[in-house]
Amino acid sequence: MAYRNTITSFVIACGMCLASAGVFAGDPVPVKEVVTIGTGGVTGVYYPTGGAICRLVNKSRSEHGIRCATESTSGSVGNLEQMADKDISFGIAQSDWLYHAYNGSSKFTKAGPDQNLRVVFALHPEPFTVVARADSGIKTIDDIKGKKVNMGEAGTGQRGTLETLMKAKGWTAKDFALATELKASEQASALCAGEIDVMIYMVGHPNGAVKEATTSCDSVLVDVTGPVIDKVVSGNDYYQYETIPGGLYRGNETVTKSFGVESILVASVDTSEEVVFEVVKAVFENFDTFRKLHPAFASLEKEQMV
Repeated sequence: MAYRNTITSFVIACGMCLASAGVFAGDPVPVKEVVTIGTGGVTGVYYPTGGAICRLVNKSRSEHGIRCATESTSGSVGNLEQMADKDISFGIAQSDWLYHAYNGSSKFTKAGPDQNLRVVFALHPEPFTVVARADSGIKTIDDIKGKKVNMGEAGTGQRGTLETLMKAKGWTAKDFALATELKASEQASALCAGEIDVMIYMVGHPNGAVKEATTSCDSVLVDVTGPVIDKVVSGNDYYQYETIPGGLYRGNETVTKSFGVESILVASVDTSEEVVFEVVKAVFENFDTFRKLHPAFASLEKEQMV
């Protein structure tokens, strides 16, 4: 994939050294550097992902003197913008928006290319997830036209990807009966209250908000397939076909087909080699522990993350 070309030599060196790197010797040291990971909304997977990474980094803080903290943000686009402004040390972002930020395309055309961005490692896949009220009559992605749809907040990856899909289908927000900008944490309750017919999420699974929506009211996951989706995937290296396993959520026993992205931990050239090394080391040397920190990590493999 194109975005993988952003990996720099210091990240590669981190990966090569993981197998042989030992714990640094010496007495405990005071905190010498604080790093912040930009994540996402508290109901998504980015927020607990950042927390899981920081937990492992802070576990050995007495050895390296680095303290890791997380920040709840609007998500991918917002994280990449904050990294450009040097407000955060790391950010978690969808692979599509990382590509656009690095190349200065799409939403980042005005800001221009940010070629200081560097991939640290990939995380979990994120299917484009469409959840509809069972009584809405929505069976396919085309059926959301004319319905009440939550597009999500500006700056979120899901909002940007939905707009990409809408452009490919020739839709605008006027094609929906209502286009809301609810936070991810507000979607499920709005869906079950009938305020919206559809909630859309770019997220790893299982997910708390989707579970809330399918548990609190009769809701169904909708397949996102068809010729337009095939064209979107084939025309962009950062997209791939994804599935959501059946049985994860009440009333949804069959596999849901969609497309999606990878979530990526991103740093910049301004983040020191030592800090990046310690973050990678903390995750990969405690990999079994990391995978247990969230259900979305259960199928992760080191080779795929590199």
